[in-house]
Amino acid sequence: MTHKLAILPGDGIGPDIVAEARKVLDALAADHGLALELEEAPVGGAAYDDSGHPLPDATLELARAADAVLLGAVGGPQWEALDYSVRPERALLGLRKELGLFANLRPAQVFPELAGASALKPEVVSGIDIMVVRELTGGIYFGEPRGVEELGDGRRRGVNTLVYDSDEIERIAQVAFDIAGKRSGRVCSVDKANVLESTELWREVMEQVSTGYPGVELSHMYVDNAAMQLVREPKQFDVVVTTNMFGDILSDEASMLTGSIGLLPSASLNQEGGGMYEPIHGSAPDIAGTGQANPLATILSVAMMLRYSLDQGELAERVEQAVSRVLADGWRTADIAGAGERVASTGEMGGAVVAALRG
Repeated sequence: MTHKLAILPGDGIGPDIVAEARKVLDALAADHGLALELEEAPVGGAAYDDSGHPLPDATLELARAADAVLLGAVGGPQWEALDYSVRPERALLGLRKELGLFANLRPAQVFPELAGASALKPEVVSGIDIMVVRELTGGIYFGEPRGVEELGDGRRRGVNTLVYDSDEIERIAQVAFDIAGKRSGRVCSVDKANVLESTELWREVMEQVSTGYPGVELSHMYVDNAAMQLVREPKQFDVVVTTNMFGDILSDEASMLTGSIGLLPSASLNQEGGGMYEPIHGSAPDIAGTGQANPLATILSVAMMLRYSLDQGELAERVEQAVSRVLADGWRTADIAGAGERVASTGEMGGAVVAALRG
């Protein structure tokens, strides 16, 4: 079976890091018979410069036809003055909506060699392996009514609506429970059910769905407590499932436990098993083209793609093990290098991962 992949490098360091991820895909194709059909297209600011829109029709159609999408990064200061409707970041929202990407998976794992890079004590973060499952297409970011209205007498009112239907909660719950069943069997659902009726419903539906997963333990936590517990005792968490806005905030907090966002991948999935895979970091235009970018988050996003969309779990493990091996061997890019450690370029780090794959 040939897997069709849409490759969207984007802006800033996007082309730099995607190039290294393609080296990994090429190695898997050559050495393990992974049949791939890769096609590249512009997205974000690069697409706007080329066609006047951050998500051209041709790029969207390519993404729709693909089994999975690999995205680099979008955005940069040269596009900040554009109208909101055509800013590079609108491409992300467009892809999520048009591809039905409702489940965002963001793992936060601490590699043993980098425990000292975290802002927390090594003994607090060593062994962290958390999966944040964020609902991506509902909640306050998309609820109606919304907007800013004039009240008269110089006063204005900003309105956003937090709304969830039970079926939206059910499908994200199923994703979280399915993932937990393949891990340590624990789901913590994060809400604010003591003051928000919409998340009171969230908690009720989580309980209902949990009855179909007798091997998975469900617990609940208010979001303010969860934010505190993530820095107090992060190893208590395995799978965390939560709403769009809470997930946006908590996944960023969890990412900083690891010491560098340059190591963290993400996946956004739809109900058909397709998905978009990307590093969680931004486009870092100040280092674009300089060879300083860390490609490991993008390479680990490829591992997530192999596992969740291409049904290649064994190859996903090979990629993850190769990344662990290069870190254990002392390879470091600038963002994770300590005093006196040799700094590898983007290409050198990618090459080291390929060598470890083939070793």
